Amino acid sequence: MARILAIANQKGGVGKTTTCVNLAASLAAMQQRVLLVDLDPQGNATMGSGVDKWGVQRSIYDVLVHRAPVSQVACAAGDSGYQVLPANGDLTAAEIELLDIENRERRLRSALIEVAPNYDYMLIDCPPSLNMLTLNGLVAADAVIIAMQCEYFALEGLSALVETIQGVAETANPGLAIEGILRTMYDPRNSLTTEVSAQLHEHFAGKVYRTVIPRNIRLAEAPSHGVPAMYYDRYSRGAKAYMALAGEIIRRAEQAGTVPSGGPAPVTTA
Repeated sequence: MARILAIANQKGGVGKTTTCVNLAASLAAMQQRVLLVDLDPQGNATMGSGVDKWGVQRSIYDVLVHRAPVSQVACAAGDSGYQVLPANGDLTAAEIELLDIENRERRLRSALIEVAPNYDYMLIDCPPSLNMLTLNGLVAADAVIIAMQCEYFALEGLSALVETIQGVAETANPGLAIEGILRTMYDPRNSLTTEVSAQLHEHFAGKVYRTVIPRNIRLAEAPSHGVPAMYYDRYSRGAKAYMALAGEIIRRAEQAGTVPSGGPAPVTTA
């Protein structure tokens, strides 16, 4: 059964999509069966995985609104070894159409549970706002990975996100918890970075990933080529960091006894 992880932050530009794409590729390279769920109408995770968001016949919109089976909508992320549940601008309409549907906040969970035995990890790229799409992502998830920059305002936004996660856990998804906090665009030369990191370790003991994602030009360039960073420049600091993160996530799962069942499947690597 797959471990379902939502990558979330109500603040935009913190590296959520970059994390989804590169973590998916890194886990796949470690022989894990991975599904990346693009829940953002911008479709950046879809395009960054080498899938033309306007060229797909069906998208996650069809899964949420028309109950199209995930197995018939998911497509391969090029040669990166994982699959993508694509998104495009059509997803914007889903939020309105879901308002009149019963159990609307559970549509994504119902769809993913049907195919959960086929994967080891499902990564959900949540949009940078608290709306019906994000709620679907949080209700569907087993846990949340919070991607954030080590900045003052990011720390303020973290408190609001934690409250949101707790609210969802209390009302719609009792098992929801914070899987880990990932520090992105990390610059150790900045004193504020060190201060914020110290506060994170103090208030979220055991939840802050040891791996940090550095500011790296290759991570920024890779999406324009439609590939994860490890297939654009595998020796870049960004690509190595996400491989380290994947290893840390797998080790944590082993220690916590939450290793996805079903075993790994062979994947193609560059």
